[in-house]
Parts: sequence; C-alpha cells; structure tokens
Amino acid sequence: MKRLINRLLPKSWRSTVVTIPVIRLHGTIMPGGGQFRPSLSLASTAGLIEKAFSYDAPAVAISINSPGGSPVQSRLIFKRIRDLASEKNKKVLVFVEDVAASGGYMIAVAGDEIFADPSSIVGSIGVVSASFGFPELMKKIGVERRVHTAGQNKAVLDPFKPEKKEDVERLKALQLEVHGTFIDLVKERRGTKLKDDPDLFTGLFWTGMKGLELGLVDALGDMRTVLKTRFGPKTQLRLVTAPRGFLSRFSLFGSSKGFSVPDIAAAAASGVIDAAEERALWSRFGL
Repeated sequence: MKRLINRLLPKSWRSTVVTIPVIRLHGTIMPGGGQFRPSLSLASTAGLIEKAFSYDAPAVAISINSPGGSPVQSRLIFKRIRDLASEKNKKVLVFVEDVAASGGYMIAVAGDEIFADPSSIVGSIGVVSASFGFPELMKKIGVERRVHTAGQNKAVLDPFKPEKKEDVERLKALQLEVHGTFIDLVKERRGTKLKDDPDLFTGLFWTGMKGLELGLVDALGDMRTVLKTRFGPKTQLRLVTAPRGFLSRFSLFGSSKGFSVPDIAAAAASGVIDAAEERALWSRFGL
C-alpha cells in the first residue's frame, strides 16, 4: 500500500527510502528445540518467514549460517520460502555467513540469488547417518541386552548389537532416495548455473570463492553492501524477530506455567546430548 501511495505522490514528495526485511536462519536444522537447544525447523521459522513476506518491500533478505541437519525440516523451510515468494511476487536474496552446507544449502537454494563471503563454506550435497556401536562394551560390563519386538525388522541397527549387512543395505537405499531428492532440488533451482563437475553431488564442500566457480552461489558479497548497491544508498535493513509475550519475559523458560526440578534436569540432560550432536555437525566444517 505504501508503495502504491508513493507512486501517486509528486516526485518531489516521494520517499526514496527502501526497507528490506531480513531473516536470520542460524543454527542446526532439527525438529523440536527449546530454550536449552534452539534449532531451525518449520515450526520455529514459519512465523518469521511469513512476517518478512508481509512487508511492503521489493525483496526479502535471508542470512544463513547452518551446517545442516534434518532433510525434512530443511525442505519444509525451503518450500515455505518459495511458496511465499511466488504468492507475494517478491525476490529472495540469500546471504551465506560461515556455512550453508547440507540442509543449510538446501534452504539457501530457495534464494533467487545466493551471495557468500569468499571464505564461507557451501555445498555438502549429500546425506549422512551417524551413530555408535556398543556390543563389545556390553560384554565387558556384563550387561545383557533384551529386546522384544512384534515385527522382525523393528529393532534394526540396534547400537548394542553387531551390525547386519542387510540392515546397512536398507539404510543405504533410504539415503540414496533422500540424496536423489536433494540433487533434483538443487538442479531445479540452480539450473544451467551449475558447472559439470563430477564432485558436485558427492558431499564435498567448498569455499564461497570456489562455490562461485561451480555455480553454487551467484556472487561474493555481504548483505549490507549488496542491498544498498541494489536498492540505493538509503536502503534500510530491518531484522525480523519473533514476537514475545509479556509474561514470557519474566519466565525462566519463556512460559508462564512454571517449572520443576525434574523438568530442568531432564531438559539439561537432553541438552547435553543434543549439544554434542550439534557440535559434531559444526566441526565437520572446521567451525
């Protein structure tokens, strides 16, 4: 509406200031999350995304800094961005900070243009599953594993039992399907920009500078410089943040329902495990 009114005014009265909404999608991509372990998921980002696209602006800028995580949540976030971009007829400009890898890169390709720092990490177009095995430890400490199932495949890849070849083959087949979906999405969005490189979809990752050569990003640059060059020196960047309720400001956990010692202990224990998983994701890229 503001843009329409602005067009109707005499040129001398028209505002030359353009405001671009900015979303920060930073962190690992996982369902759930909370105060102890904030993460990216459709549930945690949908409100921000929809709020950004409600602005009367020619584009939406997205800052991404993520080593990846859940392929499902990555694609859901990607789809929500693209759906709103089409519905609102707005350009999406994505800016990579330290890393947009794996699921982080899947979200990045929602951008009509992707910008990166020369030292950013991009790519890692692949699928990984990681776990631990403890069968020998169980023997040493004298613990017997008892699992009872209805369905012969209900306890596949049990970490306390030796791996079975058929279970690993089944997991690999699932990974190939997910990988294929990822590859198709990247090809659809990047099209002829992608270079014909045999390593492109092997899970390798590169710097932003090399990513530019491979067609994974469109240009090198930072958000403020690019946006002011694109929309004028008076362009303003407005960070879109999640609304907070009045009571949540005074509650330890962002809730007015209170908390108990067992709740805190359980959340803390879960947080330690999740933090280790998150640390492993970031450390793959030297971060």
